[in-house]
Amino acid sequence: MKFKTGIGQDSHRFLPEKGEKKCIVAGLEFEEAPGLDADSDGDVVFHAICNAITSLTHVPILGRVAIDLCHKEGVTDSRVYLDKALETLGKQKVEHVALTIEGKRPKFQKRSDDIRRSIAAAMHLSLDQVGITFTSGDDLTSFGRGEGLMCFCILTTYE
Repeated sequence: MKFKTGIGQDSHRFLPEKGEKKCIVAGLEFEEAPGLDADSDGDVVFHAICNAITSLTHVPILGRVAIDLCHKEGVTDSRVYLDKALETLGKQKVEHVALTIEGKRPKFQKRSDDIRRSIAAAMHLSLDQVGITFTSGDDLTSFGRGEGLMCFCILTTYE
């Protein structure tokens, strides 16, 4: 077997007002936080996964494909972008995806299982193939001060 590892990251600032847009993370809505400033839904988890896939395939999903989908077709659901990214893997199969979300808000820990299930479903994986951690950032970064969210992703594939 041939293994490869991709690394991805994404971040977005919160919009100034709650209610302007829904806060979507890993395809789930979080009512306790304002939406993320992005042309799409700003889903930092699905975007970080797309970027990890891009680091393996060299196909700029967020740089080209998602922009076309968003601006030409009006698609703002990052799950669609993730589907396109997964298609670019070809014969490569995802073995594991590991993610870390940094942000002071919302509090993700209480919905950790829901987040893992949503990622697993979106990527056609079992739960044991999805790992996720959360950090508040302790006021050390803009994310730790509650100004937005950041997600890092490491994705392992095999062929």
